[in-house]
Amino acid sequence: MRKNNTNAYIALAIVSIFWGTTYLASRVGVRHIHGVMLAGLRQSAAGMLITAFFLLKGYKLPEKIVLSKLFVLGLLLLCGSNGLMTWAMQYIPSGLGAIIGATVPIWITIFSYFLVKRTTLSWQLIAGIVLGFAGVAGIFYNYLSSLVNPDFRFGIMLSVCACVFWALGSVLTAKWALGINYLFGAGFQMLFSGIVMLLFATLVLGQQLDAGSFTAELWESLLYLVLVGSVLSYSAYVFTLNHLPPSLAAVYAYINPIVAVLLGWVLLRENLTWLMGFCCLVTIGGVYLVNNAVSKNKQLQ
Repeated sequence: MRKNNTNAYIALAIVSIFWGTTYLASRVGVRHIHGVMLAGLRQSAAGMLITAFFLLKGYKLPEKIVLSKLFVLGLLLLCGSNGLMTWAMQYIPSGLGAIIGATVPIWITIFSYFLVKRTTLSWQLIAGIVLGFAGVAGIFYNYLSSLVNPDFRFGIMLSVCACVFWALGSVLTAKWALGINYLFGAGFQMLFSGIVMLLFATLVLGQQLDAGSFTAELWESLLYLVLVGSVLSYSAYVFTLNHLPPSLAAVYAYINPIVAVLLGWVLLRENLTWLMGFCCLVTIGGVYLVNNAVSKNKQLQ
């Protein structure tokens, strides 16, 4: 048990740090290829690696009803969330995207209240939601001049929609008991979503995939996203969820934006002011209050 706990804390550290770096890797990758195409390549490659691993270990294909639900979850969690957020990285700084992404636990709480009815409203919960969104709103003070740019506004819209899709998919994941290994199921979600995003990028957005035009920087970004962002970090996240309390596993949501903001500032020279730093902490504080309120509510139940 102690060994599992130690491994779980190591896994949590991996998720907290490395998931924050994927915003930077995506920001670098979309310099060379459309965000949806990049996300499609990432998820389909990671999905093939994970599902092949389990099939070689002797796992059987899930039933059709389970596969259909995994397809829906893949559309929400990966096409709707990861695909849109990667697309957004073409138009907004990686640090800003990460801070907006930090509001996901708040969106999850809102959807849980309306769809599952397991969350009781409390003053702490309401204060956390207000504080979290207020922090994000405060950050936009530094980007008021950028809001006149339609591409910037489009990037903001994509990142907010990504948070909503991730939250909705997370709530449905909790609601649907699929009865299969979580990581095996995640592999199918990645595979399905990757194929859908590649088709969407090619047929709808008119993007062409030419491996000969891949630069070294693009290959580095893609390999990092596949191996570190999806295979390693997602596996670590699933392991964390199965060995640590959800309230503790949620720590990654506080650390990811800090990692992303600092890396964007140091490596990509993205804007960072004292006001942005303060508002980032306000957003993280709001997320903490929401998670804490939800955790207390579950204990009472």
